[in-house]
Amino acid sequence: MSIFKGSGVALATPMKKDGSINYQTLEEMLELHLKNETDAIIVCGTSGEAPTLDDDEHLEAVRFVIDYIKKRIPVIAGTGSNNTAHAIMMSEEVEKMGADGVLLVAPYYNKAMQHGLIQHFTAIADAIKIPCILYNVPSRTGSNILPETAVSLAKNVKNIVAIKEASGNISQVAKVAQLGKGIIDIYSGNDDQIVPVCSLGGVGVISVLANVAPKETHDMVYACLNGDYKTAADLQLKALPLVDSLFCEVNPIPVKAALEMMGIKAGAPRLPLTEMLPENKERLQKEMKAFGLI
Repeated sequence: MSIFKGSGVALATPMKKDGSINYQTLEEMLELHLKNETDAIIVCGTSGEAPTLDDDEHLEAVRFVIDYIKKRIPVIAGTGSNNTAHAIMMSEEVEKMGADGVLLVAPYYNKAMQHGLIQHFTAIADAIKIPCILYNVPSRTGSNILPETAVSLAKNVKNIVAIKEASGNISQVAKVAQLGKGIIDIYSGNDDQIVPVCSLGGVGVISVLANVAPKETHDMVYACLNGDYKTAADLQLKALPLVDSLFCEVNPIPVKAALEMMGIKAGAPRLPLTEMLPENKERLQKEMKAFGLI
């Protein structure tokens, strides 16, 4: 059964000038999503700058979101790591807090063979009872979760229920759908492929775009889920220039700049990520205006 259907926001983590998490702004952002029909909150993933959060602040941010949302929509915590033992520890902690699921990125840098990925994800899932979403993003991890691997995990591990597919390879997504035959939910991990992924049986998106256009992203997915692909395609094509500008630098650099343009104090990303280059910020501002967000 799906943890959620629709638009899950890959939530940016707002920060103050001193680099600490800005919980006042985080509350404002969560309220924005509740009011605009976001279907799930994904906290402390790639967009949430998890690699530069220490464990205590990572867990505190997850706790804050869980406590604020109060089960109104699912909260999914990013707990993946290239250290299996660390991923288990973080997953156990967020389960105790009441997270509705975890997002487990493929091991990065040290990578793994496919049988290693199976052992890694199985060990994490076996340590908890809440649902697990695999996260395949080879461009960032150097590790590709093959369709056969994802489907094998879903068939053999009870609480591995879904995959966020951000390979960009629509043929790979189709292969997951064909092999999985409904046993594994598929979420688009790319905002420029929401409609194509949903047309193959995907149940939604885990979205950067939803940080700034939550209602539009929700509406795009639900048009697909309701079979209105004309409306969905129109929304997808309308959003493409904005999506392109949100990824003209490494995520989440542009989306934090976009939130600032909207008057939301997201702050600057932590090093090694930097503030947006002026020429790219100008391009982003133009597309934000064209989309009616500022």
